[in-house]
Amino acid sequence: MNFSTKDVINQVKGWTPPTFSQGKECYVSFYAFDPSSGRMKRKKIMLGRIKGKTAQKKYAQGIINRLTEKLLDGWNPWIEAAAPMEYTLFTDVCDRYTQYLYKMVEDNDMREETLASYLSSLRILRAWAGREHIVYIYQLNRRKVCDFLDYVFIERNNTLQTRNNYLSWLRTFCSWLLQRTYISVNPTDGLTTVQRRAKKKNRDVLPDETLGRLHEHLMKTNKHFLLACYLLHYMFIRPHEMTYIKICDIHPAAQTLELHGENTKNHNDAVLTMPAKIIHLMIDLGVFNYPGGYYLFSEKFRPGPERQSEKFFRDYWLRHVCKDLDFPPQYKFYSLKDTGITNMIKANHDVLTVRDQARHSSILITDTYTPKDIQAANKALLNYEGIL
Repeated sequence: MNFSTKDVINQVKGWTPPTFSQGKECYVSFYAFDPSSGRMKRKKIMLGRIKGKTAQKKYAQGIINRLTEKLLDGWNPWIEAAAPMEYTLFTDVCDRYTQYLYKMVEDNDMREETLASYLSSLRILRAWAGREHIVYIYQLNRRKVCDFLDYVFIERNNTLQTRNNYLSWLRTFCSWLLQRTYISVNPTDGLTTVQRRAKKKNRDVLPDETLGRLHEHLMKTNKHFLLACYLLHYMFIRPHEMTYIKICDIHPAAQTLELHGENTKNHNDAVLTMPAKIIHLMIDLGVFNYPGGYYLFSEKFRPGPERQSEKFFRDYWLRHVCKDLDFPPQYKFYSLKDTGITNMIKANHDVLTVRDQARHSSILITDTYTPKDIQAANKALLNYEGIL
């Protein structure tokens, strides 16, 4: 469709103020830009049903006030008529999306950590949208999405990785909007992540001396959190997985612990070997005196009926352990897992054993934990003779 200069001006102008006409016909009218035709189109609201000229004039003034307010907020009657779902209030859509996310978690189709991340991103978007006067969902177009990403990166002074993470979330959010016809075009299509220079993980292996200080400190202050550290360090059980462990999943006689697939990262069941050191600490803490249906880590990291979030572990590590022991930022709670794998390899346990305990999908992943300073010959191979 070819637009004239006048059409382009009308598109920028968008609408004209509503006016009242009281003659042969009584009505309020205004013009608004119609995207389907590319031209301004007249909208009339007939008031003939209102009896009496004074009543008509008073009623018309109320309509004009309401229409003007709506037009100033970005309302367009032709967009509303063509795609009513696109004219849903932005805040209402966000509320429905929030309900959807909670239902996904309730049905075990989304992790709580993912929910927290999505809700955080949504909260930032809603605050920014309020500042930008985004009233209806159709206003979240490609330009606005780009503006929001710039806001995250520049005004909020976040990293490129954070900016890219917001784009990844926006893709899922806009896909949800598109499927439900809140929008007709996905505004994130064609947007790409910004490439960063490769960086190492900001997480270090804990030296032996540091592990000793940690053990001594937790033996005095919180043995139950020490048990959580043991499970991460010796059995490589992720914090999210730890929150689902129940007393009945622990088998002290067999020295094993069961993990159920619906709670694991790879969605597979697993039976892990439990070193005697961990069993002894559990006995010392009276873990097996609690009902089998209790979670191993509930309130104050003790067994109990209420499951805690995985954030529970990280918060204690940051607010108490790191503060009390003056740990640097690169000593994270998850560093215990990296340290455990590295130390197990250094202790000459075969890589396949370590891989199975860590539940790595490939031996190549396990090999990345192999310290580069291990240069001594493997004694198990010194006298090896094969068939050849």
